[in-house]
Amino acid sequence: MTDITHLMEQAGAGDGRLQPELFDRIYAELRQLAASCMRRERADHTLQPTALVAEAYLRLTGGRPVSWRSNAHFFHIAGRVMRQILVEHARERSALKRGGNLHKLELDDSMAFLERDPARMIAIDDALGRLAEIDARAVQVVELRFFAGLTVDETAATLAVSAKTVKRDWEFARVWLEKQLRNLERA
Repeated sequence: MTDITHLMEQAGAGDGRLQPELFDRIYAELRQLAASCMRRERADHTLQPTALVAEAYLRLTGGRPVSWRSNAHFFHIAGRVMRQILVEHARERSALKRGGNLHKLELDDSMAFLERDPARMIAIDDALGRLAEIDARAVQVVELRFFAGLTVDETAATLAVSAKTVKRDWEFARVWLEKQLRNLERA
């Protein structure tokens, strides 16, 4: 990955010539993140990757200069923003349907539980909010691994922890979320 933070520093210091290159690089990184997110969604998802990228870019930059502490900071925030966009989209879609009752929610090792139903995305987001109260880093791991599509090693580098810690947090979050969703299903 190109060093987005370095370009931002130079552009922020008044080098306006770098703005187009900075836009291109941020947009390219967001396209890769969106492609990763959308691969996990259902094939007929009404939110297209281009729209996800555009919305994420607008939220990340707001049309104003942004200072990221590091590329890791960029990925962390971008993953969180894409999660928020997908959840909002799922909430809107669910609100349009009558009887948007939750269906059986199952988690597997690939966490491919979000691809079929907007209610699942909403349930997962609610559960991640509860998990954040218990283990905020586990939520960060889910955001980076699942929503930003980072590998274990990339996630470890982003969070400045070991790969072993990321694996442990990932497994904990997966099991915890599965239990929460099973309890929700019974309710």
